[in-house]
Amino acid sequence: MNDSIRKERIRMSDIAAKSPPAAGAAAPYSRSVAEAMLEQLALWGVKRVYGVTGDAIFGLMDALAEQAQIAFIAVKHESAAALMASAEAKLTGGLGVCVAQMGPGLANLAVGLGDAYLDNAPVLAITGQAPLAMIGTPSKQFIDQQALMQAITGYSRLVADPDAAMAGLTEAMHRARANLSVSHLSVPADLFGRPTAIPAKRPPAAPVLQPDPAALDRAAGMMRAAKRPMILAGCGLRRERESLLKLAEARGCGIALAYGAAGIVPDDHPLLLNGLGEGGNPHLGELFRQADAVLVLESDWWPEGSVPQGARVVRTASHPGLLGLSRPAEAALVGDSSIVLKQLTERLRDCPADPSWTEAIRRCKRTWQAQHEREAGMRESPLHPAGIIQAVERAVDEDAVIALDEGDATLWFLRGFRARKQQVLLSNRFRTMGFGLPAAIAAKLSRPEKQVVCLTGDGGLGMVMADLLTAARYRLAIGVIVFRNDSLQMERDKTAQQGLRPEGTELTNPDFVRVAEACGWAARRVASVRQLEEALAHDLGGSRPFLLEAVTARVPFPEFQS
Repeated sequence: MNDSIRKERIRMSDIAAKSPPAAGAAAPYSRSVAEAMLEQLALWGVKRVYGVTGDAIFGLMDALAEQAQIAFIAVKHESAAALMASAEAKLTGGLGVCVAQMGPGLANLAVGLGDAYLDNAPVLAITGQAPLAMIGTPSKQFIDQQALMQAITGYSRLVADPDAAMAGLTEAMHRARANLSVSHLSVPADLFGRPTAIPAKRPPAAPVLQPDPAALDRAAGMMRAAKRPMILAGCGLRRERESLLKLAEARGCGIALAYGAAGIVPDDHPLLLNGLGEGGNPHLGELFRQADAVLVLESDWWPEGSVPQGARVVRTASHPGLLGLSRPAEAALVGDSSIVLKQLTERLRDCPADPSWTEAIRRCKRTWQAQHEREAGMRESPLHPAGIIQAVERAVDEDAVIALDEGDATLWFLRGFRARKQQVLLSNRFRTMGFGLPAAIAAKLSRPEKQVVCLTGDGGLGMVMADLLTAARYRLAIGVIVFRNDSLQMERDKTAQQGLRPEGTELTNPDFVRVAEACGWAARRVASVRQLEEALAHDLGGSRPFLLEAVTARVPFPEFQS
């Protein structure tokens, strides 16, 4: 324990001892603010926090070291810590937590907090701040942290009293969970060691939201009257697969997936038409525009150019804040998704599908399947991106967690990966490069029993390469597949498409195999489909982290071809 913190704790405890409780009152349970905060986090189910240490949070780090309920995951850069917290929240639905030093530490968290904020992932960031007497002065690293966090948090506060720290923490945690948002708490460095007798509070029970019966009847009436109904399904339906399929089958709806929702419905289901928009089924947009009613489930995303003109729209969300305002809807339902789907299905029984629409759905699926087979069958060297995706599809476990970075490899995955029950993690709306590796690390820590695979470009991995050491340090058997073509391919293709010069798109890369091996990983380079398949079969299920450098052809993504 830091000597100055220990002395401060002893001094404050002596002061508290000189002020005995009133007659008949129980003696208060006094411990340091840091210890109390960790009690509160543990009571709310937090198992780990991600971060980088610094002198403004030494008191918190000391308390972490003296307990066993919450693990501290030491990473190489604060942005990775926040991305890990965001990924854990997306994967588990629980509260992701990251900690950092004041000033530059907090600034480095911004990328991951922005990702969580735009994707409605409940995340709490705890950062140090200057000592109480130094706040507002030209002290080193002091900035107005609340002003810095304003754009990417729903709640950000500075606490200035030991007892207020507990109240502030409880409010921050509640806001993050209840609003599916990011909360931030600044704690002065000298506050962590001071005593507080404020008890930890249990989390309030989450209410089960019931949809409005009148709104259900209106929505069901719209869907019943439709001749060409479609469903646009978001990532929030992963636990409601069977209910979603019952609804779609009852009404004969084609199912389009929102960005990143791969795996919520098995690809081989006859009504599943893959993703809509960028990276999805290129034939789906035309069919989707013909719909006369669209049921948008757990998504506020709708790609430009795919909005049916004149279609009646029903939107559902498990939380009021998830309805959004980006697209109008004739009917809106807020309620637990399992309840909404069940009650809509009951109202749509004995409502036969239009045979011509059913045939249009089947034709769209057949056309895309045939094109996909042609693309995925590319076996040249360097490797075609679609061929890499097909090899990964065949090799990964049915229930694997797949962490995607942002970039060209992600689009090829969303276009070509025929998911079964896999769960996909990605930066949905913030779309930040560097998401893949931190997300894979968080996924393996949160779901150690699952196979975890990261697909990343060489540009995305280059941003977070230092955290290869983090995976090795915690002995996390994750697989990373790097699409190496020595360029920012997506940016290169988009600039060429616009007739511009692709300045800044060429990359200077290291030998990723040697770097990974130096970090304690198993690694190999492949340049042919045969080598790729052998490597995936041999190394993907190993007990060590494994990196596969796939020499990838510079193939323009179809939507960006000039």
